[in-house]
This record gives sequence, C-alpha cells and structure tokens, in this order.
Amino acid sequence: MLLSVYTCNVQAADSHFALALEHANAAGSAGDVKSIVDHADEAKVHIIVIDEHMKASLKSLDAAIGHAKQGHADLAKKSSEDAVAHLNSAK
Repeated sequence: MLLSVYTCNVQAADSHFALALEHANAAGSAGDVKSIVDHADEAKVHIIVIDEHMKASLKSLDAAIGHAKQGHADLAKKSSEDAVAHLNSAK
C-alpha cells in the first residue's frame, strides 16, 4: 500500500508537459494500434489541462493590463498573481 501511495505522489509531481511528451513518444514508438491510441489519448489529456491553464493565464494577464490602465494597482496585482498560479498549474 505504501509503495502505491509513493508511486502516485511521484507521478503527480511530474509536469503535465513531461507526461504529455512521454505519452506522445510512447505512442510514436508503440508496436500495436491499441497502445498508440492509449498513449495518444493520455497525451491529449495532459495537453488539454495545459491549454486550459494557459488560456486562463492569458485572461488573467488581460485583466491585469486592464486594471493597471485604469489605475487599479491592487486588482492588477491580483490578476497577475492569478496568471502565475495558472502558469504553475500548467506545468
């Protein structure tokens, strides 16, 4: 049981980008169609997570710019912090 918990924690620590790349490479070197589909699907899952966080980060940065242009420094800083949080989640 302890080993499976440790394994899950190690995998959770891997970045979405690294996992997407790993599965895309595995799909490209797989010897059968089922493995290709399985790995390509798993790569897509991680890429979708990255994409969603990147889009949210862009939205937050646009909000930061808008708030800053209106002279609302506190709101601009908060939006910038939100962008950083999304970028970190996209890893």
